[in-house]
Amino acid sequence: MKHKTRIETRAIHAGQEPNPETGALMTPVHFNSTYEQDAPGEPRLGFEYSRTTNPTRTALEENLASLESARWGLGFASGLAATNALMDRLVPGDHVVCGNDLYGGTYRIFQQVFARYGIEYTFVDSTDAGAVKDAFKDSTRYLYLETPTNPLLALCDIEELSKMARSRGALTIVDNTFATPYLQRPLEHGADLVLHSLTKYLGGHSDVVAGCICGNDDKLREELAFYQNAVGGQLGPMDAFLVLRGTKTLAVRMDRHSDNALAIARFLEQQDVVEKVIYPGLESHPQHALANRQMSGYGGMISFELAGGVESGKTFSMATRIFTLAESLGGVESLVEVPPLMTHASIPPEERRAAGLQDGLVRLSVGIEHVDDLIADVERALAAVRTKCGVRS
Repeated sequence: MKHKTRIETRAIHAGQEPNPETGALMTPVHFNSTYEQDAPGEPRLGFEYSRTTNPTRTALEENLASLESARWGLGFASGLAATNALMDRLVPGDHVVCGNDLYGGTYRIFQQVFARYGIEYTFVDSTDAGAVKDAFKDSTRYLYLETPTNPLLALCDIEELSKMARSRGALTIVDNTFATPYLQRPLEHGADLVLHSLTKYLGGHSDVVAGCICGNDDKLREELAFYQNAVGGQLGPMDAFLVLRGTKTLAVRMDRHSDNALAIARFLEQQDVVEKVIYPGLESHPQHALANRQMSGYGGMISFELAGGVESGKTFSMATRIFTLAESLGGVESLVEVPPLMTHASIPPEERRAAGLQDGLVRLSVGIEHVDDLIADVERALAAVRTKCGVRS
């Protein structure tokens, strides 16, 4: 039986071969816009202009495709640039079914950009298969999912929902940013396309903004690559190099992120001012069994609700010393944010609350620092909440 290379090994080697001339191990950063052609209309190795293709980006795309069990990958300037390319395939009157707990930027591009051009969106609880089924129309082209979601860390059954979408002629797209391909590979569960903000865990060092789409259908790749090239949403070579550097350590980072987050989630469950802790690794999580079936780990993201509402969230986020108050996630350093005031402020308050995003919600991106230091920092911030807000549950 042929040995299948494990994901930890592919993360380091896929798409990357030593330079045949010099033996250099690292992929070169190809800072160039154009390429010499062998004859008019005959570009060498397919490279003619770096908006269309660039060797550094190609190496990253091959690496990401390998990690996601895909035939191909496309690198974009950001996760939202990747989302934009997906929406560019649609025409007025097309319909998208999507989860009601999405990254705020995704909601914004759907409702404030593409809805103006006649694309219709229905937001539903993606954990409820019946609600998803009822949302489909004859005009539905996409089922757009996050799992785990941002910021409520809800999980949906990728296999079940992908079958449902396929039976209705729609494509299933899964934003896999929170889980990463190390913990979850949606294409293996029946999804058609997987999307990432590479800015987060795959880059892993808070020093790059990038995105990608991976899939197996060559016709879809051709269509998406056309829009990527036509609009100019491509990833630059230096950014591609930085993400390649990040994927090499993905496995060891995700193991530490997950271990630290589980310990902190269990600590938070014991605190008097914490009303609810949301983490897929906890037995209290409503989709804990699904997480065990669909994922190989639980990730580094935790959300929790504080008694006292948004003022408690503000106090907590400003009292930490190791957790940095900042948007984004997935870097080696720990971050804290208050979604109602930051990443999800573009979603109207009534819609946030209807989706379960309460005013006292705090989101942690747990880094890879020593777990004892992180727990001490959380304890310090909770003490500030008790003192300043006079809150006890």
